[in-house]
Amino acid sequence: MTELPELTARQGLLLKLIVREHVESTVPVASRTLVDKYRLDFSPATVRNEMAVLEELGYLAQPHTSAGRVPTEAGFRYFVARLMEEQALPLAEQRRIAHQFHQARDHIEAWLPLAASVLARSSGAASVVTAPRTTEPVYKHLELVLTHGRAVLLILVLQGGTVEQQMLALSEPLTQTALREVADRLNQIFTGLRVAAIEARLGELPSFEADIARLVVSIMHNAEGTPSDEIYQHGLSDLLQEPEFTEGDAASTSVVRVLEERSLLQAVLAETLTPAVGVGSVRVLIGGEGRWDELRACSIVLARYGVMNYATGALGVVGPIRMPYGRTISVVRFVANILGELVYDTYQPGIRGAFTDNEVLTNERTDAGPTSVVGQTETQ
Repeated sequence: MTELPELTARQGLLLKLIVREHVESTVPVASRTLVDKYRLDFSPATVRNEMAVLEELGYLAQPHTSAGRVPTEAGFRYFVARLMEEQALPLAEQRRIAHQFHQARDHIEAWLPLAASVLARSSGAASVVTAPRTTEPVYKHLELVLTHGRAVLLILVLQGGTVEQQMLALSEPLTQTALREVADRLNQIFTGLRVAAIEARLGELPSFEADIARLVVSIMHNAEGTPSDEIYQHGLSDLLQEPEFTEGDAASTSVVRVLEERSLLQAVLAETLTPAVGVGSVRVLIGGEGRWDELRACSIVLARYGVMNYATGALGVVGPIRMPYGRTISVVRFVANILGELVYDTYQPGIRGAFTDNEVLTNERTDAGPTSVVGQTETQ
């Protein structure tokens, strides 16, 4: 994506105020509104001139000749990247959310539905939360199950609970007992190892066991950084009440497709939350960034939670481009931090076993991380 043209201090102030007004009112913003409401020390004529420049730069649009201006996608991107002030959640709201998770602390199955509910309610948008899974897979257990003839079901369990399955066809028939013995030997050798360590030991194995191990390596490579297919959602019906989605069938159909088509949602999550995106970082995707037509009417605010290099998941909200980004980012970051603490506390023995103490310390979360607009290099 091309670099955003730089604005003067006054242009930046006006763009910031126009975004704020449009998010609150949903209507075009007039120059007189800005001068009167914010007691600007320059005239409406000066404001109109600056708005015309912002329109030429692609940051504003004028829906009708006599109307005020509205921010464009580029305008919202510039706002998030350069002008936005992240709004800390009120202390009372932080305590209420933290208390809800404290009550569910001993009920792992309740964490993700609760996170989805809290995100949707606190942001006023639709939420998406994926289950945590290992970012760099660690071998835990293998089973080989004879199904019929020479067909075998390979079941690979990774640390963190991820289960991968694949069918394979044997070149020569084997009994279930023989398959169990192969799986037991591989479990003795590979349990607790990562891909590189398994690959280093392939030359020690007999031919058939080496073939199985290579298949295991391939499965583990494919699992690296892939979002979980266990996805929790909340708030779609409320989102569809927003003006952007009640006025046009195309926009509402697109946002429903984004949230209901798991393959599309996983593709967006995988591309925007790559392994390079650390825990605590928040990414903002505005209008599909020219890559996803289904997202043209949407913005998505995403974060990674968990413990890097062990188990992480993704969470975020989907809303209209006219979104209160400062508050939304704070909500997403706050819930991500809480879920990250729960993952760390629950899996701490496994984490300690997978890494040295120094590695654990370097992967612990911070209370705040960078915010980035997808396609931009600026953070704040």
